[in-house]
Amino acid sequence: MHVLVVNIHFAPETYGGATVVAEEVSRALIRDYGARVTAVSAMARPDLPPYAVLLCEVDGIPNYRINLPPGRAYAEHYANPQVAEAIGRIARENAPDLVHLHCVQEIGGDCIAVLKDGGLPVVLSTHDYWWLCERQFMLRPGGVACGQDPVRAGGCRGCVDDAARAETRRARLAALAGMADLVTAPSVYSRDLHARSGIAPGRIVAWENGVTLPGPGFFSAQARRRAADPRVTFGFLGGPSEMKGWALIARAFTRLGRQDFRVLVAEGSRDGSWYRDRDVTRLDGDWEVRPGYGQEGIDAAFAEIDVLLFPSQWQETYGLTLREALCRGLRVIQTEAGGTLEHGRRDAVVAMPLGAGPEALRAAVLGELERPERGAEPRPVRGWSDQAAEFLALAERILDGAASEAGAA
Repeated sequence: MHVLVVNIHFAPETYGGATVVAEEVSRALIRDYGARVTAVSAMARPDLPPYAVLLCEVDGIPNYRINLPPGRAYAEHYANPQVAEAIGRIARENAPDLVHLHCVQEIGGDCIAVLKDGGLPVVLSTHDYWWLCERQFMLRPGGVACGQDPVRAGGCRGCVDDAARAETRRARLAALAGMADLVTAPSVYSRDLHARSGIAPGRIVAWENGVTLPGPGFFSAQARRRAADPRVTFGFLGGPSEMKGWALIARAFTRLGRQDFRVLVAEGSRDGSWYRDRDVTRLDGDWEVRPGYGQEGIDAAFAEIDVLLFPSQWQETYGLTLREALCRGLRVIQTEAGGTLEHGRRDAVVAMPLGAGPEALRAAVLGELERPERGAEPRPVRGWSDQAAEFLALAERILDGAASEAGAA
């Protein structure tokens, strides 16, 4: 099977959880199932003409990068005919069996219409709320989760600059999503919210994401670190934003009243700017900001952590980092946010209500410091190969159905 994968980022530019999913599923399709994958992504290069296409290749996957110019109109961020035409041309030149769209913010959803006009089956995977929400994460300007269920245009008036423009966007994207042969969401929660809000009701399925599973040396490295340092180590692997709960963490650890623990923070920005101006040394405990890591560095990063801090302030559609932690025997302090709890285990997860204040997080942290045992039993979590196998099963059903229709015609 030849799959054309479309995502806003793709190697050599990897950024964000959805990009990790798009890349790792693609690699598993090639490595484990003999598939062929071609990618399309975006770039912003001032030295190249607008909408120029640059072809590169990483790990045997060709990647056609479309150059998006600055100053595009509002509508061109969600439905751009020039990008759609470029993707249609790339599809005609490569003749894939099927197109798989991941995160297409900035690329736009118009490509679905162009691809369908070209006779190609299309699978659309939603990773966040871009198809429902102009702000992408259903987070209000004050940093509070939207909470609409279902999402309706009238409930967006306090968040958007132009309500009529936002409604036009919603209607157009819902119509485009309805043209896809199949729509997927990474959790039952996300699937149901999208369906209730008008995105492919009856044709959207839950397709759970995999993770990079621990390697053969992970647990021995984890045990050596725990033996060498008796202190509990907390880890925060998100950015310093309201959305990921950084402000809540900063307030909770300001008056904790204890210093006998470590906290590791991952600097995941591209330019090292996330924590450059944030003095974490004023917080209680022994804090250290470390460079971010790729998939190859997950084991080394998680071997240093006993408890993952995951106090997200938006209704997460899934928790990639959460499941990376659970399969490695870490405990988790998290908010009850959207689809994340579907994949947790109550005996390894301390869940706080979404919107809880710093006192709730402070109590959870103190509770972990009083636990007689560090960590938890590793939990079974699906890997990338399992996720790729499920995608193949979904894709083959679509292709078989298309072949049956062609035969009947």
